Amino acid sequence: MLRATLLAPLALLIWLEEWGWKPLARVLARWARWPPLARLEARLGRVPPPLALALFIVPALALLPVKLLALWLIHAGRATLGVTVIVIAKLIGTALLGRLFVLTEPQLRHYRWLARAFDAWAATKQRVKASVRASAPWRAARRLVIGMRRWMRRVA
Repeated sequence: MLRATLLAPLALLIWLEEWGWKPLARVLARWARWPPLARLEARLGRVPPPLALALFIVPALALLPVKLLALWLIHAGRATLGVTVIVIAKLIGTALLGRLFVLTEPQLRHYRWLARAFDAWAATKQRVKASVRASAPWRAARRLVIGMRRWMRRVA
């Protein structure tokens, strides 16, 4: 029971990464086909490690005032606007950080502590995915999805 309780938030975080960070970074990668952005990304891929670390941290910190504004809007009775600002800031921040990570990962791995953190996260992610996929609810949901797909093929 304790394991499932601890596993759920971690699984949710991994799901958000898989279905948020990566797809949004891919959208930005498509935009980067535009020649000026392509040149900028090529430059970002060659920056020295300290600058890569700054490029990774600064956007996250830059969005903090926007999120605080959103919380103020919620407090001031403009909840819909505040939540909208938070969601938009989160989407933009996630896309930007995801893309910056893809572009600067080799330089960020220059820092051993960060490389160990990335590797530990990847290993944890794999363990959590394996645990979720081995769980009875996941297997039942998977059987249901497969059954529905088969039924849809027969019907169509």
